[in-house]
Amino acid sequence: MKNTKFSEMTTEELIKNQKTLKTVNTIFAVVLFMLFALNLFIIFMKGFSAMNVVPIALVAILILNVRNLKEMKRELESRE
Repeated sequence: MKNTKFSEMTTEELIKNQKTLKTVNTIFAVVLFMLFALNLFIIFMKGFSAMNVVPIALVAILILNVRNLKEMKRELESRE
């Protein structure tokens, strides 16, 4: 996604980006949940390794995407 401020985007662009980001966040959250589950299984079977930190690091991306989604929603509500 471009580094464009939400206030500079048209309403149509915001709606399109919001729908895209919702879909991406949903897919990412499902994949991240599966990664956590697989990670727990691997920890019990083989023990802890450095790769077990990856799902925890990826949560930050999900949090940032959710925050952007909320900002888009606020901008759309302010235009109505």
